[in-house]
Amino acid sequence: MMKLLLVTVVEQFEEDVLRLFKQAKIESFSESHVDGFKNPASLLMTSSWFPSEKGGVKSSLFFSFTEEKKIKAIIALIKEFNKKLETNNPIKAVVVPIEQSI
Repeated sequence: MMKLLLVTVVEQFEEDVLRLFKQAKIESFSESHVDGFKNPASLLMTSSWFPSEKGGVKSSLFFSFTEEKKIKAIIALIKEFNKKLETNNPIKAVVVPIEQSI
């Protein structure tokens, strides 16, 4: 059964995520660059008409429609990777079941 895997990461760990995808044998995925926000205050400050600086953290969102066994593998790899981090910006992942697809 296919599921949707979503992975978010700060820019400095993008290469690590690509390596983890490869280790988990997830070869088909997409990436989108996004700005990440941790609290509503920073979002409100950047919503002015003329913000003086960008308030978000440069991040990436990776997503893949993939098999459950590959998702289990990458979740385990991400958990191990996050244990070794000395930052409070861990790689985050969620899995969404697919009810229908075409």
